[in-house]
Order: sequence, then C-alpha cells, then structure tokens
Amino acid sequence: MLMSIRLLGLASLVLLTACSSRAPITEPTPAPRTTASAVFNPVADDVLFRAIGLVGTPYVWGGNTPSSGFDCSGLITFVYNDVAGIRLPRTTQQMVQMKGQKVPRSQLRSGDIVFFSTAGHGRVSHAGIYVGDGRFVHAPSSGGTVRLDSVNSKYWNNAYLQAKRVLGNETLVVNP
Repeated sequence: MLMSIRLLGLASLVLLTACSSRAPITEPTPAPRTTASAVFNPVADDVLFRAIGLVGTPYVWGGNTPSSGFDCSGLITFVYNDVAGIRLPRTTQQMVQMKGQKVPRSQLRSGDIVFFSTAGHGRVSHAGIYVGDGRFVHAPSSGGTVRLDSVNSKYWNNAYLQAKRVLGNETLVVNP
C-alpha cells in the first residue's frame, strides 16, 4: 500500500511538472514575400469589379455603353474611363500600339489588357480585361454577351498575343 501511494505521488508530481512547463519558444516566421502578381492596386480592383459587373451585357459591334451594348474595345474603353478616368484608344489595333508596359503572360495582374489574334494572321483582332486566376472579361462576338473566359482554354491560348499594363503603381499608360 505504501508503494502504491508513492507511485501515485510520483505520477502526480510528473503530471504537475508537465503542466507547469513553459511552452516551447517558436521563432517568428518571416512574412511571405510579395510577388509582382500579388501587388494590391485598388484602382485595378475597381476596374475588374466594374468589368465583371457588365457580364451579360449584349455584344454590339461598335457599342461602347451598357445601354447600347459593347464590342471588345468598347467594353475596355468604357470600363477604364468610367472607373479610372483613363481615355484609351478606341480600337484594339490602337490599344496594342499605345505606349505602356508590356507584361509577360506569367506576370499578368488584374486590370491588364490582354490581346488576341482570333483570325490567325498574327495581328490583334480582339482584347479583354484580365481579372485574375487565368480569366478575362470580354465582349466576344455578334449575338453573344460580355462574359468571363479562361486565357488558358485551347482557343484563347492559341490566339494569345500579348498584354499591356494600363495601371501601374503611380504611372498610367500614355497614348501615342
């Protein structure tokens, strides 16, 4: 009996010692590094939210307002002017020629303009607004509506030409 009391006392002492020990000290982990694609730009976010809000608007060749409908360049010029007060050229050909930062496909950010050659001749014929996660908003074709698509789908991947950044940290693109 004396032995069992001693064992019980020893077990209690071990348990109490374990409970009173200090938690191990952990070294603080460094904050994750910010990459170019993770840069926060509130104007770019406003651009993408406005563009996404226009999904479902009818495609109309030459259209440039929500009430009249949009073609691809009309959608882009409307969104940038409406949200950021930036006047962009009216056609995709003029947009691709404007001065501005060309963006490697691997570094696309929300708000970048993506350009495509849908006729297969290597010249720009279509454009949209990149919204992130490999998706872009655009007004694709007659009879359709403004919609979201993946730049990585077979069709758009094959037609992809380049991208331009209209919104920078403090710099805006300049028309030629």
